[in-house]
Amino acid sequence: RLFRQEGTCYQQAKQVLHAAVPDRLQGREPETGILRQFLQEHVLGRRPGSLYVSGAPGTGKTACLSRVLLDYKDKLAGSKTVVLNCMALGSPHSVFPALAQHLGLPVATGRERVRSLEKHLTAQGPMVLLVLDELDQLESKGQDVLYTLFEWPQLPSSRLVLVGLANALDLTDRSLARLRAHPAGSPQLLHFPPYTKEQLTRILQERLGQVGGDPVVDSAALQFCARKVSAVSGDARKALDVCRRAVEVVELEVRGQTLLKPLPGGES
Repeated sequence: RLFRQEGTCYQQAKQVLHAAVPDRLQGREPETGILRQFLQEHVLGRRPGSLYVSGAPGTGKTACLSRVLLDYKDKLAGSKTVVLNCMALGSPHSVFPALAQHLGLPVATGRERVRSLEKHLTAQGPMVLLVLDELDQLESKGQDVLYTLFEWPQLPSSRLVLVGLANALDLTDRSLARLRAHPAGSPQLLHFPPYTKEQLTRILQERLGQVGGDPVVDSAALQFCARKVSAVSGDARKALDVCRRAVEVVELEVRGQTLLKPLPGGES
């Protein structure tokens, strides 16, 4: 009972330090604004197009897009949204049957599968927003899969809006050089830089500020954590993990001390 009273703040701290998508992403206001504007212009404005989002792990790419998609859920109700994690696909070409399944198309094989998708995406109907996370998993010999996907929004009467997310900054330059020959076919680029020490500090302070009572983690410790993580990777998930682990260590120490405390009334 004594531990439950004293340990509640540690439980709350561990909950707020999770890596789930928060209501607002600290330090990513410009990038969030660009994502909103892109969806507004292309999906809601019925203009096919593509966007390539790059950035190292933990820089907020997927979290920002997930937050924007949640905020735009009602606005996007009139279109079809398909989100695929390419890491879960067996091979680069597996993206085509996975997309066909989400669009309710019959299963086809080989070139017929791609032709069937092209026919569907250029026919009359609602806009289709295709989000491909871990896009670099679709790199293949000749890059035929990536070229096919990024060329679809340029087809006459296309209703596809493509958003690809990957770690590599130069994927489009390295693997999709052919698209640059047609400026209209080049995807719009959005880069997420690593988080700075100040941004990581604000993220940690905002999360832990949701826990009532005395601060669970000292302000100097938060800045120390933010400085170390920003120097290595700028990965916000890593900073949250480090703080959560620190809280767990303190929680175990407090639990051990609480068990040794004498009970009220002098009872043994």
